[in-house]
Amino acid sequence: MAETKGNKQATGISRARFLAGAAAAGVAGAVGTAGQARAAQARPSGGGLRRRGVVYTVGAGETPGTAWSARRMRADVRAIRDDLHADTVDVTGDGVERLTATAAEAAERGLHVWLQPTLGDAPQRDILEHLAETGRFAERLRRQGASVDLSVGCEFWLFVPGILPGETVLERIRNLQNGTVDWPRTMRRLADFTAKAARTGRSVFRGNLSYAAAQSIDDPDWSLFDIVGIDYYSYFAQRSDYVRELKRYLRWGKPLAITEFGTCAYVGAPETGGMGWDVVDYDKEPPEIKGDLVRSERVQAEYVGELLDVFTSMGLYAAMTFEFLSADAPHRPDEPRLDLDMATYAITKAVKDRPDDPASGWHWEPKEAFHAVARRYGAAGHR
Repeated sequence: MAETKGNKQATGISRARFLAGAAAAGVAGAVGTAGQARAAQARPSGGGLRRRGVVYTVGAGETPGTAWSARRMRADVRAIRDDLHADTVDVTGDGVERLTATAAEAAERGLHVWLQPTLGDAPQRDILEHLAETGRFAERLRRQGASVDLSVGCEFWLFVPGILPGETVLERIRNLQNGTVDWPRTMRRLADFTAKAARTGRSVFRGNLSYAAAQSIDDPDWSLFDIVGIDYYSYFAQRSDYVRELKRYLRWGKPLAITEFGTCAYVGAPETGGMGWDVVDYDKEPPEIKGDLVRSERVQAEYVGELLDVFTSMGLYAAMTFEFLSADAPHRPDEPRLDLDMATYAITKAVKDRPDDPASGWHWEPKEAFHAVARRYGAAGHR
């Protein structure tokens, strides 16, 4: 993830603060020999993206107004299919009930489901049980005919206690920034937990298995998985440099899924990579944007569009735009310094009816990046 995801229940820091019957067409096969054959068929061929998706995060929310809602979720899934023209939803976050309800809705709407539980800052045994429960549901969906891939998690070094020093995500980030990390020990612990997660996923799910690795830190044993998954936040001036870098992830001979990519909506955001969120001063009340950033939805749209064109030209297995919505970071066109949406990777903006009222209702509106994605996904769907 944009190197920043948190878990509100465990840390007291919301996601916004860091970034702040009818079944789907197609049946996922079993792993093993059949899985290897399927993987070979999904290798890049230059024929366009096989899965065109968006990350949809479920979570408790910071306030009652932004808490997860089944009604809102159903409307969002319809918009993802009908307006964004995506054929895949990356259902991620924590809470087995939220994850499974959203996955079931996406399958009912005929979408491919990339299901990725990301419980963080909890004991390792709880994280593995959360994965197992979610994976059992994914297997039930698959057996009913839905198209489902299961990711065992995301960037374990960040989310899972006991790999990096630090009890919370924020503490682990600080230790990374301070250089107080024993890397050989960290990598051993990361490999050990990743193997445990892979075994847990295999024990409950018989379809394609993956993991969302950070491009700059994770180096998992991809023999454990059917699909290579990379959270990708590079910036290059030349398109050919993206292609050159991405080809490194094809050396395992497995399909490559870009499990996250995107940028924030201000001038200079793409150059910050996965740290674009780090422009909010949370020591102030209310939190405000640091410096004199210039909001630019066009900058975000151009970067996202260019990356999608690169992924399409390489014929990758999947690309999941990060992300659909960041409800706890509303857009404030009247107060640029309070425009927290500027520091999110979301391709929609949350707009409150009464900006200064914590209990206010809200709705989302598409950003320019939403339209850039929709044009490409729509055109691909009609080919």
